[in-house]
Amino acid sequence: MTDVTMTVNGKTVSGTVEGRTLLVQFLRDSLGLTGTHVGCETSQCGACTIHMDGQSVKSCSMLAVQADGASITTIEGLSDGGELHPVQAAFREHHGLQCGFCTPGMIMAATDMIRRHPEGLDEKTVREELEGNICRCTGYHNIVKAIMAASEAVNTASSRAA
Repeated sequence: MTDVTMTVNGKTVSGTVEGRTLLVQFLRDSLGLTGTHVGCETSQCGACTIHMDGQSVKSCSMLAVQADGASITTIEGLSDGGELHPVQAAFREHHGLQCGFCTPGMIMAATDMIRRHPEGLDEKTVREELEGNICRCTGYHNIVKAIMAASEAVNTASSRAA
């Protein structure tokens, strides 16, 4: 057993884990953050996507001990109190979800994508970068539309703040 400490959604958390405990298991089972979904457990579907130290990672392909000392953001930590994050709001507004299983991973991947492309996104880039996130319901059209709208909203807000 190994002790781990990390910052999750702005709060320092600690726990004791077996060496083989996946980060997604620690988040869901130990911390009760069930918004991070377990889909394929092989890092193919992206339902477990979180941010670790500001970058998008698939938490089913990492051990919890690898995140010791890291800063983690899950879907639960993305919104600001009662205010939805612009990507969450865009998914709602543009119907970027259907059953909702892939949605947390898609949103986490999208927020990282938008952060890495402050110049904005085009449809080709969004579709290419979503290759590691699988949706079995929507056909991706509204997901892409939502991400592009969120990118525009985030970049417009950033340029106003500057």
